[in-house]
Amino acid sequence: MIATSGSRSAGALLLCRAEPPAVRPPAQLLREQLLLAPAGPDWSVLVPEGKPWLDDGEPVERVVTGWATALAVGAAIWPVLALWWDADRAGLTLAAGFRRTVGYTWLADGTPVGEDEAMRTFAARLALDPVLDVQALEPLTRPDPDADAHARLVGLVAVLARTGLALPAGLTPGDSADRLRSAARAQGAELLEWSGWRDAVRAELDAVEDTRIGPYLRGPRARVLAAAQLAAGLPLLAWGIGRRSGGWATAGALLVVHGAAGLAYDRLYARLYGHLPEAAP
Repeated sequence: MIATSGSRSAGALLLCRAEPPAVRPPAQLLREQLLLAPAGPDWSVLVPEGKPWLDDGEPVERVVTGWATALAVGAAIWPVLALWWDADRAGLTLAAGFRRTVGYTWLADGTPVGEDEAMRTFAARLALDPVLDVQALEPLTRPDPDADAHARLVGLVAVLARTGLALPAGLTPGDSADRLRSAARAQGAELLEWSGWRDAVRAELDAVEDTRIGPYLRGPRARVLAAAQLAAGLPLLAWGIGRRSGGWATAGALLVVHGAAGLAYDRLYARLYGHLPEAAP
């Protein structure tokens, strides 16, 4: 069973289907204390250094859903899976671009309270094998008196190992936030520190330019996408602030930053580097 009392037993891991260099810039824009480490080929893991769900009084699920949404929309090219737990429940939230997030929840004793369709959507969005992997996920959606919420998350990670996910030693879903932080540091995880907007934007541009889509993030289509990010981010930011929801306010702020940066991409690049980037052929 997941033991302990109240929100102090809460914890979370953010699994990003991308290498650490691609994850670092959008994660820094969250302006949260996070530890970043590789987690297998094409996977990275983010471990919260602090416990914002204690400071803000928000459920851990809501906090990390906001983070995952912000990271997925900001990157727009890889999904983000948040694993979360507290004294009463545990679950997953998958964010992928502008799509609606997919979530599944278990009670502390392992009782499934999610919908089977959500797990199938989860598998499809992660491009899991529609037969073998989906069959491996099915037991997680069925009652099992011998599997508590902790065991459900561990089972989920075991299925994702087929895609190359390999969490660093000591990072076990369901453990306390303090233990996860200590394990991540022992494995040499990088502490992401906020170094100001100029350095953050420069890092973001570098990461984008190093991808295959970098040269295509200019021109009319890129500006349409940036305008859509801005249009989605402004009301989300206002809603998050109005609800005093730090996670969703952060997601809205990150959307606004990405949208504004996209609309002024060439200008920002020239100002930071002294020349314009090469256009796509």
